[in-house]
Amino acid sequence: MYAVIQTGGKQYRVAPGDQVKFEKLIGLPGDTVSFEQVLLTSDGDSVRLGRPFVENSKVVGKIVHQGKHRKEVVFKYKRRKGYRRKRGHRQQYTLVKIENIEG
Repeated sequence: MYAVIQTGGKQYRVAPGDQVKFEKLIGLPGDTVSFEQVLLTSDGDSVRLGRPFVENSKVVGKIVHQGKHRKEVVFKYKRRKGYRRKRGHRQQYTLVKIENIEG
C-alpha cells in the first residue's frame, strides 16, 4: 500500500513505515501530523486517482526530528571585476515517520 501526497509545494510517494524528509512543518517531535492532500492511493490491486485530491483519505504520520540540511554554498563571481560574494544556506526540514494511510 502506498500513496502520493502533496505538501510544501512538492509531491512525495509514501508507504506505512517510511521515514520522509518534508519541508519544515509546524510541530514538536512526537506530535502527530496528517496530510489531507492525497493525490493517489494504491493497495496493490486497485489504484484510486484524485481530481485533484482523493476524497475521504488522508495520510497520518508522527514527527521524529526537526533539523537542517547540509550547508549549501552560494558563490557569486564576475571575472576581472573584483566582484565576489560568498553566502551559505541551510534548509530546514521535518523528518516524519508515516504511520498509516486512511481511506
